[in-house]
Amino acid sequence: MNDIKIQNPVQPLVGTAISRKPEPPSNSVSFANMLTDSIKQVNRLQVEADSSINDLTTGKQPDIHRTMIAMEKASISFELLMQIRNKVISAYDSIMRMPI
Repeated sequence: MNDIKIQNPVQPLVGTAISRKPEPPSNSVSFANMLTDSIKQVNRLQVEADSSINDLTTGKQPDIHRTMIAMEKASISFELLMQIRNKVISAYDSIMRMPI
């Protein structure tokens, strides 16, 4: 039992966790950019739905199903955007009510 030797002794970790700053991921996207992209995507879906409605009424597109799907995509994405907006406003209000 006396023949066991430790090859790599444990080095002390004093101050290593505190002194290093976390590095952001290289492909990180800011919240503002993500929100802007989401708003642009919702707008694009709204425009596509409007275009599909116009095509249906003018007879360019005889398929009502595609129009309904485009309208539902636009509606659901807009509702999701509104819920995200409500949560952001609620979080802002909660932060503002915090005592200093």
